[in-house]
Parts: sequence; C-alpha cells; structure tokens
Amino acid sequence: MTTTTRPVQIAAPKIETVVFKIRGTSPYVQARFSAKAMQAMKNKMLLGSQAKKGKSREARDFEEDYQQAMHISTEGWPGIPASCFRNAMISACRLVGFKMTLAKLSVFVQAEGFDRVDGIPLIKLNGTPEKLEMAVRNATGVADIRVRPMWREWSAEVPVSFDSDQFSVEDVTNLLHRVGVQVGIGEGRPDSRESAGLGWGLFKLVND
Repeated sequence: MTTTTRPVQIAAPKIETVVFKIRGTSPYVQARFSAKAMQAMKNKMLLGSQAKKGKSREARDFEEDYQQAMHISTEGWPGIPASCFRNAMISACRLVGFKMTLAKLSVFVQAEGFDRVDGIPLIKLNGTPEKLEMAVRNATGVADIRVRPMWREWSAEVPVSFDSDQFSVEDVTNLLHRVGVQVGIGEGRPDSRESAGLGWGLFKLVND
C-alpha cells in the first residue's frame, strides 16, 4: 500500500483587534438573573417535595431586585456582557447575507473584566443607572412587577477581535454600526427574541 504525504496547507489565523468607542442613543436596560434567585431555586431543589410545606412568603425587596439585576465586575464597576455585542454582530450578519456560522468563528469581543458572581466576561459600562419599575406578565399570564437598572446616558469602549481573512476593519466597523442602529443590546432591543422590542439598547460609534 502506497501512502502519499502532502504539505499542510492550513494558514495560521490572522486575528486583528480594534477598540470601538460607542455612545448610547437610547436607554440601556439590564436584567441579570440574580444570585439570590439562583440560590432560592437551588434550595427548593434540595428540599424536593418538602419545599412548600409550612413555608411563609417573604416580603419582596425591590431595592435588592434592582441591585441584583446589574452585572458588577470583580473590580466593582458595572458592565455589559461581552457576549451581547458578539451575539448582536453575528445576528447583524443576516442583514448583509454573511453566513452566521462563519461569523461565530470570525468575530469576538475581548473582556475588560468578569462578573463577580459567575465570571461572565464584561465590557465596562460608563454612566449612572436609575431604577426602572415595569408591570409585566409572566409566561403563565400572571401580572408582575419587574425592577431593572436603566442607563439613559451611557457609553463604552468595545474591543473587537476578528479574523482578517473573513472581515476587513471596514466590515467590522459597519457590522457594529448596524448593531447600534438596527439590532441593539440588552432588554427591549429591536432584535429581542420575544418581541419587536422597545427601541432600547441602541448606540452610535464615536471618535471622541
């Protein structure tokens, strides 16, 4: 049996990184799944069938809901999950006919820090939040009040790494631009999975 040896033709990846400065053109709203809620779920699972026996309902702390809904880094600053930008850029590829499966392997957002609870990669969020209370309906149709942090004025610096064999700097710039005006990030964004959104989470690219 004869074997043929061929030289390797796979080229090394050409990864470039560009930092984009963005400024919100509509409010950014965040809804982190709280550590308290996760612990409550865990406790209920551990109790099994005894979970509801003789248990009284605790008073709801809306201020704590508000604080728990924020992503806070190990260094103490509020952040936006880096995956928000990456997922939004991949989604924006649908608008320009670029394969999303290739985009998943070609564009990345570099973290500036990590969530102090679960280590989620974060981009530093500049701005002052305020408490937002909204009446909503749960999946079961039951009315509820959700408390979320809202940044009416906000900005960030987003480090985007990309495969330059797939994208040029101009491509990545225009893709992030489309995210800012068409896709959005966070709660109530136009590209929300569950609705057409509220027009939140939009932004523009800035030079200053």
